[in-house]
Amino acid sequence: MEKFKLNQYLRTVRLCREDVDSFDIYPFSLEAVKNLNTLDFHPKVTFIVGENGTGKSTILEAIATACGFNPEGGTKNFTFSTMNTHSELYKYLRLVKGVKRPEDGFFLRAESFYNVATNIEELDREGDMPKIIDSYGGVSLHEQSHGEAFLSLLINKFRGNSLYILDEPEAALSPSRQMTMLARIHELVQQGSQFIIATHSPIIMAYPDSLIYELKGEFRKVGYKDTEHFQVMKQFVNNTEKMLDIIMNP
Repeated sequence: MEKFKLNQYLRTVRLCREDVDSFDIYPFSLEAVKNLNTLDFHPKVTFIVGENGTGKSTILEAIATACGFNPEGGTKNFTFSTMNTHSELYKYLRLVKGVKRPEDGFFLRAESFYNVATNIEELDREGDMPKIIDSYGGVSLHEQSHGEAFLSLLINKFRGNSLYILDEPEAALSPSRQMTMLARIHELVQQGSQFIIATHSPIIMAYPDSLIYELKGEFRKVGYKDTEHFQVMKQFVNNTEKMLDIIMNP
């Protein structure tokens, strides 16, 4: 197992707390950052889950930026910037990598995927080289629904032996498409890829060979069925009328 972990692309991230001047200032005041020390990543899939506003996306963005990805998303070759809103957190992170280097990778931000699609079209209009969109399925991502565009990315662009950092990928996907995503993740994991995913989806976080961190005051390793997301969804589905009555008649 240790040999396997040594060969994974990203092993650990550590917050250099000694370099932080104050944990009362953004982004260090966020719950996820304030309680971050060291996170060990699973060789295959690591999930980060928790409530909105805790700072999961900020941490994921900082990890991706520290890895060399564009803060707005895309591969490491993307350098566009529509608005400089990313935090300085990445400067305070120390990454421990394995001996292997990924052949490729992608940072997906659901909120800025539109900007990635736009940049692909701009680069294709300007260049005489083979079209970038061909590696995304050949059809403009803007001519597809958000969910179709993401599936085109997942199926056509993603490949084995790569590192993928995904922030709430379920945002554009129906439940059945989330299951399609699970199948594709499994294919890519079997081909040597590693995933780090922030998600609210009980479907996606069901991937069995994984590690789940749940943020509740601190990062805790939890089992799938022990996550609040799973328990709330199970309770709602199994007791829909009762739950609706509680929600609508407090």
